[in-house]
This record gives sequence, structure tokens and C-alpha cells, in this order.
Amino acid sequence: MQTHEIRKRFLDHFIRAGHTEVPSASLILDDPNLLFVNAGMVPFKPYFLGDQTPPWDRATSIQKVVRTLDIDEVGKTTRHNTFFQMAGNFSFGDYFKREAITFAWSLLTDPVDQGGYGIDPQRLWPTVYLDDDEAYAIWRDEIGVPGDRIQRRGLADNYWSMGVPGPCGPCSEIFYDRGPDYGVEGGPEADEDRYIEIWNLVFMQNERGEGTSKDDYPILGPLPRRNIDTGLGIERLACILQGVDNVYETDLVEPVIETAEAATGRRYGAGNHDDDVRFRVIADHARTASMLIADGVRPGNDGRGYVLRRLLRRIVRSARLLGATEPTMGAFIETVRATMSPSYPELDLQAERIAEIAVTEESAFLRTLNAGSSLFTDAAEATREQGRDRISGADAFALHDTYGFPIDLTLEMAAEAGLQVDEGGFAELMQEQRDRAKADAGARKHGHADMSVYREFLDRGPTLFTGFDELVTDAHVLGLVVDGRRVPIATAGQEVEVILDRTPLYAESGGQIADVGTITNGPGTKLVVRDVQKVAKSVWLHRVYVEEGEIAEGDEVLAQVDPAWRHGATQGHSGTHLVHAALRQVLGPGATQAGSLNRPGYLRFDFNANAPVTESQRTEIEEIANGAVESNYPVHTFETGLEEAKAMGAMALFGENYGDVVRVVDIGGPFSMELCGGTHVGSSSQVGPITLLGESSIGSGVRRVEAYVGMDSFRHLSRERALLAGLASSLKVPSEQVPDRVENLVARLRDAEKQLERLRAEQARASIGGLIDSAVRVGDVLVVGGRVADGLDANNLRGLATDLRGRLASDTAVIALFSQTDGKVPFVVTTTEAARDHGLRAGDVVKAIGPAVGGRGGGKPDLAQGSGTDATGIDRALGELRDLAAKAG
Repeated sequence: MQTHEIRKRFLDHFIRAGHTEVPSASLILDDPNLLFVNAGMVPFKPYFLGDQTPPWDRATSIQKVVRTLDIDEVGKTTRHNTFFQMAGNFSFGDYFKREAITFAWSLLTDPVDQGGYGIDPQRLWPTVYLDDDEAYAIWRDEIGVPGDRIQRRGLADNYWSMGVPGPCGPCSEIFYDRGPDYGVEGGPEADEDRYIEIWNLVFMQNERGEGTSKDDYPILGPLPRRNIDTGLGIERLACILQGVDNVYETDLVEPVIETAEAATGRRYGAGNHDDDVRFRVIADHARTASMLIADGVRPGNDGRGYVLRRLLRRIVRSARLLGATEPTMGAFIETVRATMSPSYPELDLQAERIAEIAVTEESAFLRTLNAGSSLFTDAAEATREQGRDRISGADAFALHDTYGFPIDLTLEMAAEAGLQVDEGGFAELMQEQRDRAKADAGARKHGHADMSVYREFLDRGPTLFTGFDELVTDAHVLGLVVDGRRVPIATAGQEVEVILDRTPLYAESGGQIADVGTITNGPGTKLVVRDVQKVAKSVWLHRVYVEEGEIAEGDEVLAQVDPAWRHGATQGHSGTHLVHAALRQVLGPGATQAGSLNRPGYLRFDFNANAPVTESQRTEIEEIANGAVESNYPVHTFETGLEEAKAMGAMALFGENYGDVVRVVDIGGPFSMELCGGTHVGSSSQVGPITLLGESSIGSGVRRVEAYVGMDSFRHLSRERALLAGLASSLKVPSEQVPDRVENLVARLRDAEKQLERLRAEQARASIGGLIDSAVRVGDVLVVGGRVADGLDANNLRGLATDLRGRLASDTAVIALFSQTDGKVPFVVTTTEAARDHGLRAGDVVKAIGPAVGGRGGGKPDLAQGSGTDATGIDRALGELRDLAAKAG
């Protein structure tokens, strides 16, 4: 039985039992705890946790699943895979153990001609939780499984939870006996290689508390509603029903191995274990990579992107080790598309994009692989010659730093060569590099590849910053740098870095961007300061444009901050402190700073939090911050020892390295006290009004708020007020009634859209009879097709097509319906059973006629769909359909 048929039978079985089919969710869900969807029940978590009310009492799905913990083990055995199809049926407070067990047993054991899988009942062994007498009795007394084939197991094996406090319950697993050739007798307790688990039925009936392990946590009591969650592995069942030993020999995976054989000249299963491992890596990873790219993942250097990059690189390297001399990725991705798209039409619809991303990554990695492999070979040979079995951390770091070899690839290559890697030494060198990168961040920003040009200034001592007390300072030009070289003089039209002995201009740091201003030397020389950065946290670099005149080393100049800019910058920075203090009052002390940016009139503040800020919390934060503005708190700054500052309660912010003497900014005594080197207002009232603009997530456990302050806040509120006044005038209601009126209009618009949709559907249904009347018989095949009412989407077209197929079920008919909506041309093709017997499969027909309307698509033999962009090609598409029918008839 083919895998696509296995999927269909599962869904059909549960749909007949009153379940709603729920399409597979994306592999990428908005869940900070998950990199990818790793179980079939994940999309239903909100319903099981009670966070949301399910729209159905019972559901069924076949969910895409990716698990990446065992990437390194893939291929070494036939048991590890990264991509799965997990079939499941779910009950939300509806049926429970008896029905779940009965549904599973009937599907597994019913004859094939009755919709089941036809598995011999004598080969199935259920397990139940130790004291689950109810499930045991159902299996023995109602299903009829002999008691000696029902095994009781403990918490670790037969009691399910999410691993955290929440729903839990006993489970009943169903194992299949592969026979004495695969191990010893005695059921799952004796040998899980011979007896393989194919289905797990979870009876969620309790709530668990905190625990320390998989089998160590308290059961707190029963759930208000008992639920069912089951999972059947499609790939495992395919192995059984197709009579093969493992997933790599099943109908959807073996073709990728065959493609790899053709590309490399090697043969799978020829007795070379290492080669077999590489074939399996290619087959597994090509499927997973295709599905990830289809769901929006792109290769990158962290998170999901890094997982995808690693999978693709393992494919490339495995193919090379098997003997491939030309690029192979395109062929592997195409084979996955061809085999998997009947169940996942998105692989057809996105075929070009998926292939482009994968092939581009292959090309880039081949360059890396070719350059780095020679260096690795040299390092490995040198290691052996020195009588060692461990490649040095320095060699591993060189591979990473010079050739872009990720450490996991070096570890993998070393293991293949019978060597280890000094991972500790590698980690130390990586940390040193990170430390250097942090110390040189300012220099890197300006492209200073050679730090020696600044050595003289660093040795001389730090730039004296006068900007806390004055905005204008007499200064002495110590040096000029252009494109990384010292120059004696700079003239009008040049960009130059100016190093002064003292300056009032603030250099970017602590989230506050640099001051702008001027440097002048008499009436004929003016330099516009566009940016100020630090070298090694001590020497100020003024990046300027020489607007007029010239400047030379040794000149006496006047450095001046733009006062309006500085005022706005101090408002932004002091406003950041006020918002931080307000956040901590509302959200608690855990809402600590994780980054910030402030510039004139604007602030952006990142903070640690595990949940979004609610609208009421946002309002409270805004009120507290503006209350501090109205209170006109004095702003005091002073220097003291680091430990003394901490003892006062001053906050030391994220990731900062402080010296023994620190600067403290105190706003209103206990309201806000932080270590800070930025510039600030004299009193909190000078910040002006604070308007929070929004709140969002920027990463796992980190949120961000943005705000306007001062006149920018006033201008924003003024625009909002004008907008509201305009709406009130247009709607002819007082301003306070605008929200209700807009909500009413939106509701009416939705009702009108629904009514229009109903009218379109009715018009389309009314045209069905006309389509049948105008149908053309080509040989034995009745071709029914045409353009129905515009504005119908694929869902409506499917309904109409299915209705037509039902009317023509006894005929040899192929049906193609087209519509036009928003510049798109959705189309659906369906076929009767007799037409399929003539070789007319809907998925093939869609691919054949799709180009005529500038589109493509795919689907199952009985029903497929696509979308195009050229409605003028509909007649041409119908002509091609008639040609297909003529060939079939």
C-alpha cells in the first residue's frame, strides 16, 4: 500500500467517524519553546491547555513534523529521521478510551476492501499504564486481545505529559510484531526492535505538577474535560504495509536514494556501511530541507536557518563522498517534489523557489568545502605524525575563521578520520575573538582594518569629554585620518576623522547615538560633524565633512554641539530611564534592560519578558512614566565606586563592563537609579510627554517598546487627534463615538462581503446545469468545464467541482472549473473513478493545463487545484483538456 493511500485511508476513517479534517500546520509556529513543530498535537496545544475553545469536538490531521536533536545519528542507523508525517485523531471533551481504542483497532485490522489496513490482529500487542485497569479491560474484554498480549508499563513508557505542569494521562501504545527474524519473543517489554510501536493513544485525564524527570512528578488531580490525543507514524506504518525493513526502502524515500545512485555511480545496500549512511543522509535531509524551505525557512547562521543550512551541507558533502563530481542538489529536490507533492501541493507551487534556495546554498558550500578540505587533511595528517589523536583547537579555529567550516562539520570529519577535536581550545579561541570584536566594535563600524594608525593617540591617553558641562569647547587637533592613513591636512570636500584632545560631542555608546555639531577654525573654516565613535573606549573619533576651508594637525579649533540635537537626545535618554522604571513597576523586577536606542525625540527599549505587554499594562506604563515627568523629579549625576553604587540600588545594565568608578544617574531618588554614561535632562519635566507607540517580540524572551518624547510626542498626538477629528467629521459623530461607528461599519462590510460571496456561490451553482448541457464528449470521456462566476476562491471551486462529480459519478468524466479574482485565476480539476481508470488523474491534468493560464498546481488523482494569472488562456486550457481526454479515450 502506497504512502499517499495510507494517509487517505487514515483521514477517511476518522472523517466517517465524525472528525473534522484539519490541514497540517506549518512547521514554523509562533511558539518560543519550539524551533519546529515536533509532534502532531502541537497545533492543538491551546485547546488541550484550555487557553482557547476548540472549534470542533473531534478532529483528525496528518501533521508535518521535524525533530533535529539526532541530526548526527541520521543515516548511521535506519531508525533516525528528521522529517515525519504524524497522523492523529483528537477529542476535546467528547469521546474517551473506549472509542479511541476501537477507532484505532478497526482501522488497523479492518480488511483493505472495507477501508482498513488489513493488518493481522495476531501481530498487534497493546500496552497500558500500570494501573489503567479500564484500558486493559477494553482491550481484553471488548476488543478481544488475549491478556498475555497486553503488557502493563510504567510512567516512563506509558504515561504522557508535555514535560511541564499541565495536562497529562496514561497512554496505550500499539506495537507490531515483525516476527522471529527481528528478535526474541515476549512482546515490547522483551524487544522493541522486533515489536515496533506504530500508534500511541494518550488519555488526557489528569493535571501534573513540577517534576525532575520523565517519571518523577506529582499528579494533582483530574482535568475538568478529558481529551484524546493520538499519534500514528505514517512512515513506520508504510514500512509494515510495504513489507520493507525501514523507512529508507519505502515508496517516498527510496526514489531519492535511486537519484543519488544515478548521480554518484555507487549502489545502496552493496555492503559498504559508510556509503549506505551517506545515501540515507541524502534521502532524509532532502525531504526535510524541502519541507522547511516550503514553510519559509532560509539558510542562515542561527536558529532555524542554521538547522536548514546544516542539513543542506550534509547532503552536499555526502554526495561528494559518494563520488559526485557535479552539483546534485537540484536533482534531489526535484525527486522530493515529484514523490511528495501529491500530499503536499505546496512543493509543486513553490518548486522553483525551493530549488533556487537549495542550489544556491550548494554552490556556496562547494566553494567552502573545496577550500577547507585540503586544510583539514593537512591538519589530520600533522596530528597523526605527532602521535596525537586530537586535532588542536587552533586548527579547528583556523578552519572556522578562514574557510567558514562550522565546528560540527570539523567534528564530523574528524570522527570519520578516527580523530577527536580539542573543543575546549576551540571554544577559548572563539571567546577571544568575540572579546576582540566587542572591544573593537567602534573601529569596525568605520572600517579600520589597521589599528596602528591610532596607537599614538591611545598611548597619549583618553580624550577629555566636556559635554556633561558645556556644549562648546576650545580644543587642539591631535591628528587627522583619511581612509585609515594619517594625513597632515584636510581641505574642503574631504571626509576625515578628527582626533581632538578634548570635546563636548558625545560619542555613540550606551544606546545613545552620537551628537552632531561643528568644528570651526576662524571665519573661513567649517567642519560638519556627522558621527562620533570611540576607539578602545577612550579616544573620540569625529567623522566630519570639511564644508569650507582647511584643517591641519596642531590647529586650535572650536568644537560645538548642535544644541537642539543635544536637547532632543537628552530627552530620549532620560525618557528611556523613565520607561524602564515604569516597566519594572508594572511587570516586576524581571523586566530588565536587554538593549536600547535613543535619539532626539525617540526611544527604543528592549527588555526581558516571557509574555506580551497587554493593552492595560501598556496604558499603566505610559501613565507612570508621564507621572514622573509631571512630578518634575530632579536629575542628579555623580561618580562613585561600583560596589557603593550597587549598594545604593543603582541598576547595572545588560552586558556592560564597568570600571571601579562608575557614573550614576538618579531621577527622583527611588524612582530611577541606573549606572549610565549618557547625557540627560536637568529635571524629569524637561523630557516632555511620552507616547508609547507599540510593543513587539524581537526574540525568545525579549520584548521591545518604542516611544516618542517631547515635541515629537506632541506632534504624533496632534496627528492622531487630526486623524480622529477627520474620521468624526466624515462619520458625522462625536469623536468619542468613532470607535463604535467604525466597528459597526466594519461589521456591516463583513456582512455585505458574506452576502456577496453567497450570491456568487448561488450564481455559480445555478450555472452548473449549463456546464453539463454544454459538456463535450471526447471519445469515452465527458469533458465538463468552463469559467464560472468571478470572485470565487479555490474553496468555492472545489465545492462546485465536487458537486458536479457527484452528479456524474457513473460517467467517465473530467471536470475543470475556472474563476477570476483579484488578478488571479484559481482553477480546480476533478475526475470520476471511471476517468481515472482511463488514466486521467486530476493532479496530472492540472500540471498540463496550468501553463495555459500562466500558472501551476497539483493535487491528488481525484481532486487537484492550481492558480494562474492569465484569464485569456482559459479557452486554451480547456482545449488542452479536450486533447488529454482524446488521448485517454
